[in-house]
Amino acid sequence: MGKLGALLPSTVDYRALRTSWKSDVVAGITVGIVALPLALAFGVSSGVGAEAGLITAIVAGIVAAVFGGSNVQVSGPTGAMVVVLAPIVATHGAGSVLVVGILAGAILVVAGVLRLGRTVSYIPWPVIEGFTVGIGVIIFLQQVPSAVGVSGEGHHTNSIIAAIQSITEADPRKALYSVMVVIAVAVIMLVLSRLNGWIPASFIAIVAVSVVAALFRLPLETIGELPHSLPAPHLPELSLTLVYALIGPAFAVAALAAIESLLSARVAGSMADTGPFNADRELVGQGLASLASGVFGGMPATGAIARTAVNVRSGAKTRVAAIVHSLSLLAVVYLAATVVSHIPLAALAGVLMVTAGKMVSVATIKEVTKTSRPDAAVFILTIIVTVTFDLVIAVGIGIAAAAFFALRALSRASGIHRQELRGEPQPGDEKIALFRLEGSLFFGAAEGILERIERYEGIEVVILRLSQLQLVDATGARTLTELVNVLERKGITVLIKGIRKEHLRIFQRVGVVNSLRHVNHLFTELPPAVEHARSHVRRSTTGAMY
Repeated sequence: MGKLGALLPSTVDYRALRTSWKSDVVAGITVGIVALPLALAFGVSSGVGAEAGLITAIVAGIVAAVFGGSNVQVSGPTGAMVVVLAPIVATHGAGSVLVVGILAGAILVVAGVLRLGRTVSYIPWPVIEGFTVGIGVIIFLQQVPSAVGVSGEGHHTNSIIAAIQSITEADPRKALYSVMVVIAVAVIMLVLSRLNGWIPASFIAIVAVSVVAALFRLPLETIGELPHSLPAPHLPELSLTLVYALIGPAFAVAALAAIESLLSARVAGSMADTGPFNADRELVGQGLASLASGVFGGMPATGAIARTAVNVRSGAKTRVAAIVHSLSLLAVVYLAATVVSHIPLAALAGVLMVTAGKMVSVATIKEVTKTSRPDAAVFILTIIVTVTFDLVIAVGIGIAAAAFFALRALSRASGIHRQELRGEPQPGDEKIALFRLEGSLFFGAAEGILERIERYEGIEVVILRLSQLQLVDATGARTLTELVNVLERKGITVLIKGIRKEHLRIFQRVGVVNSLRHVNHLFTELPPAVEHARSHVRRSTTGAMY
């Protein structure tokens, strides 16, 4: 019960509120201004509509703030989630997103209860950076239809092919106005961000372009009618067939939400002293947020790195800031829905294109590619798979590739070295082979060790020094057992010296110790092992029985 209690809200979450409430309120309003165009844009880009994006930012934002594991995390619709949801909408329809969100939310809650929050720390840095760059490329490509004034409906689910189709189908006159709007938004955002990083550049760009478009009555598609209140909560229709069809996408959404949210929370913790962070509670909070969002008609939510960073920089100390952010957006729904409905879709596309461009950091790309060839290969592979196939698959393949290169490096660092016998040379020493095994004895290195020892001829006794082994797995232990059996069948006596305490159990279970000819062939010190080997050679030379 104590462990489950750590996953639930408590008064400790708000103990700094007495001194920080003013800065929390200011930070929340600031993030709300930044989040408004992004929430609308992500909703449109995913195919479920601006309304769903706004609902997600409000409902999921509040729930994740209260139940999540970070004091300053801001949650809502994100670009990465859009990349996953767009193909789901194209295949199963917009209504399927509600079901996917509820299923993914349940999966995240279970993952949090099972204490799986820290597993994200095992994702290698090149995979994370490649994943981020790939998302940026996809988000940019997904905005091409709106940027050229073409509806994205009916286009291929692959963002590259869909972007090419949109360009070929575009009406030149309509496309000209849309492209001009995109360029205007991008210029305003880039100029304002250079002048002052605190200015809500995307909000100002949206307002400026929308006013100009309305005054000159430019032929641009707009967001359209938005609700003047939150819809009533309701459960979508569920059936076993539908759940079976969507359980795969739901796991993909849950995996992405976990990865992005935990990474975002960790980034926030590195930016400022924002209090303790509970990774497992964060999973529970994000799961409940997606569940609530789905019930109200929204999208699955994740922690948003950009909005969380704005929150921290604006002085947020407690969860109240994220709650105020959602309440600010709720005020927009009740007070300014009509005004927001006139925002051109091309303006939202411009905001997301600039956002996507910022995700592709040239400095980071140079840093990753210059570290080592394996890291560069993993980075590039993750980008390619992300853009051409699927985000979650890309993370899996990236981790697998990183693991392959890590194991190869570990295997190369492992080795077997023949050593000279200590002390004065004695007759018959040439028939004794002393080998030192070091590094790791695992499935990637074991086979090479077996081949190396079997090369030597004219050997009567082999001494294996194992005290320098750092890592041993079942395959490595099994290979060592096979090695001892092979040598013993050839009439070569095997002596083992220096099994480390932490390796003894696996060697006993796999049969390394039992494969020795005699229990006395196991030594803790080298001199007795060498003396035993020499006595064996002497007896063998004189024809004595051993």
